[in-house]
Amino acid sequence: MANMTKQMREVMQRRQILLSRISAQREELAEIGVRWTVPLRFADQTWLAVRFLRSHPVLLAGVASLIAVRRRGVIGFAKVAWRLWKSYRYADNFVKNVTSRL
Repeated sequence: MANMTKQMREVMQRRQILLSRISAQREELAEIGVRWTVPLRFADQTWLAVRFLRSHPVLLAGVASLIAVRRRGVIGFAKVAWRLWKSYRYADNFVKNVTSRL
């Protein structure tokens, strides 16, 4: 009987140690969550913006064209349009490659 109570005390002590360790880990995890809230929110909103722009390419092209024509004239617009087209093709291929791996 004495042996059983000694084992029970050891189990209870071990339980207390584990509970205090769990509590400390929960606090640490909460602090990590607070630190990552803003960067994760930014990444989420950036991803939403990318999805919106991919689903509305005409809108994107129109805004880019307007900005290019106002800043650089027609020749500048042609250069910017060419660069935008190449960038779009590169980004589209990149996104397809990344999403195909998921």
